[in-house]
Amino acid sequence: MILAMMSTAAALLVPVVRSAGSYRSPQAGEASPGTVQTPTGPLTPLDRDFVKRVRLAGLWELPAGRMALDKGGTPEVKTAGEHLISGHTDLDRAVLEAAATLNLGVPEEPSDQQKAWLKQLDAAQGEEFDRLFANILRNAHGQVFAVVAQVRAGTQNSTVRNLATMTNSTVLDHITVLEDTGLVNYGALSGPPGGSSSPSARTAPAPAGTQR
Repeated sequence: MILAMMSTAAALLVPVVRSAGSYRSPQAGEASPGTVQTPTGPLTPLDRDFVKRVRLAGLWELPAGRMALDKGGTPEVKTAGEHLISGHTDLDRAVLEAAATLNLGVPEEPSDQQKAWLKQLDAAQGEEFDRLFANILRNAHGQVFAVVAQVRAGTQNSTVRNLATMTNSTVLDHITVLEDTGLVNYGALSGPPGGSSSPSARTAPAPAGTQR
């Protein structure tokens, strides 16, 4: 009898294991088991992840912008820092309001990867800082740009849609001012996260030896 029960349990587990192995994140706007209803429309796992990622962006890009104002060696780098501070001050206020509307918790500190980027920038001086600042920030913004557009196009939640519209404009502005520094090494930039439907895709930091 014990052997029969073990065989039955194993048979039940096999579909679960196969299902876990074939799981994919839901596409923007696609219904999923994790979708919940809110006053401003259905909220998917992708929507929730997006809101949290917007919050995370501000938690490290605001300090990075302040570093650029303090240590930037060119007017263009300092201007980029000003845009980061201005853009993420407004965006952070908007994301906190969105999170409150959606009853969604958001991070209170940067991710480990973002902390590593800030540590790298904090240790750099002079021209090295300028190059790292322009390339790390430009690479990160380029990665998220395609994801923001995907969320904006597919979400059915008006709060998320409004936040994605604002985020799209902010990211494009930051990409532009970072490129205006003349320090971006386009050949070293990572492309959009291929096949990813989640803003949580990791972005590769710019090489420490990035050159023009």
